[in-house]
Amino acid sequence: MNIITVEHLKKEFEYYRKADGLKGSVKNLFCRETLKKEAVKDVSFEVEKGEILALLGPNGAGKTTFVKLLTRLYDPTEGEIRMDGIPIQEYDYDSYMSAFSAVFQDYRLFSFSLEENVTLARPAEEGKVEGVLRRVGFGEKLDSLPGGIHTAVYKNFDETGFEPSGGEGQRIALARALYKDAPIVVLDEPTAALDPRAEFELYQHFNELTEGKTAVYISHRLSSTRFCDEIAVFAGGRIVERGTHEELMERKGAYAELFEMQAQFYT
Repeated sequence: MNIITVEHLKKEFEYYRKADGLKGSVKNLFCRETLKKEAVKDVSFEVEKGEILALLGPNGAGKTTFVKLLTRLYDPTEGEIRMDGIPIQEYDYDSYMSAFSAVFQDYRLFSFSLEENVTLARPAEEGKVEGVLRRVGFGEKLDSLPGGIHTAVYKNFDETGFEPSGGEGQRIALARALYKDAPIVVLDEPTAALDPRAEFELYQHFNELTEGKTAVYISHRLSSTRFCDEIAVFAGGRIVERGTHEELMERKGAYAELFEMQAQFYT
């Protein structure tokens, strides 16, 4: 069994944007956090091109460790991740990393312009920066900034800059990921700092934001899993359940228990 594969992908990986599809696989993946503790244990599955996969589970279950293995921020203790049947360690590191757009919980903004925070040294394409900011719901704030996308983030070096709220910072980080336009998107609690209305609006457009891309999505809010193609439930570093929302609710297992625990506060 396996977790991420890539069809028709050149080994050099420079041509991934022209590839007919991205498919990935993970086989018997282990990652040891300490000598006595394994953060991820025997995780295996496949992800198809264009699939939105949700990863759920309690804190410390192995979700974030798993995506950091996937993005090569960590190396596994045992097992392997393959792209197009090739172990990912055989790809050039920078080329492999270019295939991912990731927003982790510990994202950072910098005391640069808003535009520079979105592009991160990539060439600024006319209209694209503003476009991705508006797509993630930053348009109203953008219209209020004196210098538009050229306004400084923070006031460390420019007193005309602005101090983004937690939710605004999260939107900028998400816009940064969309601007990169990589074929695989990894989102680790991308709406944790958003208010309920903003979160609802983002979910309404989530499929549009990730159209044509493969997305791996971590969340503790089970209402967000309804738009995902498949859900993997982590516990103790393992995947204990996998399926669609409807399938997992019918099984009445760990996912159904968690979903009903959250749902009781809304009924």
